Amino acid sequence: MRRARRTRGRTVTLALTAAIITVFCAALCVGDLAVPLRDVIGALTGTADPGAHFIVVELRLPRVLLGLLVGAAFGLSGALFQALLRNPLASPDVIGISQGASAAAVLASLGFALSGLALSAAALAGALLSAALIHALARRGHVSGARFVLVGVGIGAALSSITSYLLTSSQVTAAQNAFLWLTGSLNGSTLAQLWPLLGALLVLLPLTAVAARDLETLRLGDDTAAGLGTPVARSRLALLGCAVALAGVATAAAGPVAFVAFVSAPIARRLAPTSGAALVPAALTGALLVIVADFAAQHLLWSSQFPVGVVTSLIGAPYLLWLLARANRTGRLG
Repeated sequence: MRRARRTRGRTVTLALTAAIITVFCAALCVGDLAVPLRDVIGALTGTADPGAHFIVVELRLPRVLLGLLVGAAFGLSGALFQALLRNPLASPDVIGISQGASAAAVLASLGFALSGLALSAAALAGALLSAALIHALARRGHVSGARFVLVGVGIGAALSSITSYLLTSSQVTAAQNAFLWLTGSLNGSTLAQLWPLLGALLVLLPLTAVAARDLETLRLGDDTAAGLGTPVARSRLALLGCAVALAGVATAAAGPVAFVAFVSAPIARRLAPTSGAALVPAALTGALLVIVADFAAQHLLWSSQFPVGVVTSLIGAPYLLWLLARANRTGRLG
């Protein structure tokens, strides 16, 4: 039985990796000017002509890599939240984390004219502050998953109202730019956006791997986890911190790309039902979802390039409605 579970998990991981490589290559080849795969490989290895190198390395590669990292961070963050709080609605874009990042970024952009790394830092700070506020309000002895979600939804609604007020009280041009960021977009991605996110993930991923060692026992419930010797409060806080930071750095890099964190973990668990929290499959699913959605936004939907957040919303919104309808029938969420 255990060998069968491991085999299923490895098969799902390999299949998702193969799908990511396929879409990655397609995204580098397809565009207004098609580039053959051999020239793409040449550009990546430094042997192609300057024209192919410019198209592949300067224009397309940053966008695809940024989409991969953003999707992986959102997918992993959503899996951590949902496993830790044992609630399918516990996703950073539902419980107010992304809204906190958005409000802080819009305030920094419209109120203080910040951009680039400063804007990303403001978004990350907003995510951390909103998470701290939700944790403080939801904590009553210990953190309950349902209470955390309800408080987060309320805080998220309040933060969305602040964002809307800032947008409506600003100049039209500035509001348009901020609104595009709020949609979640990879348009115009550059290597300058990629490096800070890559550096943050190089720190966060090992920390998450260490913190996640207690995740399976925490999923059994606080009393059981404590009985098994797990430091519940400390482990829960560490996992929440990693989940918030992952969502924050992803939002800072590309805006609040909707529903990626929300749907990645359920898809991963459906593919690998015996893999527990399925953290690695969820990260790979998030990465695949974002680059597929961005490819569709560029080449498959009408004639103009849509922000990737529009496409992920088309995927996630029906799932949210289905989840709420099912919860209404069963009388519970999760």
